[in-house]
Amino acid sequence: MRFSPLVLAILLCCVETTAHAAGLKFIDIPADAEGPALSGAAWYPCATPPGQVELRSIVVVPAVKDCSVAGTKLPLVVMSHGKAGWYGGNHDTAEALADAGFVVAAINHPGDTLSDSTRVWDLSVLFDRPADIKRLIDHMTRAWPDHARIDSENVGFFGFSRGGYTGLIVLGGIPDLPHAAALCVDEPGLPFCGQLRSPELPTYAPVHDPRIKAAVLADPAFRMFFSDDSLNTVKTPVQLWASERGGDGVSLDLVEATRENLPVPPDFHLVHAGHFAFVAPCSPEQAAATPMFCIDPDGFDRVAFHKEFNTTVLKFLREHLVGANGQ
Repeated sequence: MRFSPLVLAILLCCVETTAHAAGLKFIDIPADAEGPALSGAAWYPCATPPGQVELRSIVVVPAVKDCSVAGTKLPLVVMSHGKAGWYGGNHDTAEALADAGFVVAAINHPGDTLSDSTRVWDLSVLFDRPADIKRLIDHMTRAWPDHARIDSENVGFFGFSRGGYTGLIVLGGIPDLPHAAALCVDEPGLPFCGQLRSPELPTYAPVHDPRIKAAVLADPAFRMFFSDDSLNTVKTPVQLWASERGGDGVSLDLVEATRENLPVPPDFHLVHAGHFAFVAPCSPEQAAATPMFCIDPDGFDRVAFHKEFNTTVLKFLREHLVGANGQ
């Protein structure tokens, strides 16, 4: 069901007036035949005024730990972090969505996190990340204690950097490994380049998940894995963000190439900053522990930008998840 702009505006206003504070529960998904144990957190609507919850001893978020979930048929958004990131890397966006009536779940991708970087440059991480997201959706819609409150037909995705790459695969993208191997000739220092050129490269069956009805991708990484027709099967609505200055292997021209190759033109936004502008504003503890994630160009106000960013992300996901279901 689609709405006229006027009706949608009324809908968004009504949802805004019923927003709740963000509740927070930690997630532990046990290892099984599909993959290793996963850990993270879920943000969700909560009728209790927010307090403070500490995450990883480096950030304090406004939330209520383990409070009762408020509402039913809540749309779900799953999050995928960047290289050596963590489940709280975009906590402010998770909080904004939860305050507006979404359940948001984010996990650490094993071996590619702030506390465990053992597989950061191993090809297996790129193969496993989409499977991690599918398992997260399975857990939230089937095993999470409050899964009955989630509308399993309305699932969204948010991914930053490698999380954006992860999203392109989950949405239906088909990695072109020979194409990536050819481009890797210019990157001999990357361990997975040797793996890509190895005659013993394992067969890779990319994991897709058609339950995802809309996706927000910020500076997606690893354009090298997609040839011009690799994204032809991605028909899900996408909001695509690019940083003008790029960083960490991502550049504006590579994100523009992704934009051009998506068969459904994305809702595109350009930010006049660097790659890590999409990470939540840093606490002093974060700035000391991970300075590369926290430095912005002169004149760029990350706090102000994230207010605009979160509002725009929320509007897009409401239109395609909440509005599409007539809620």
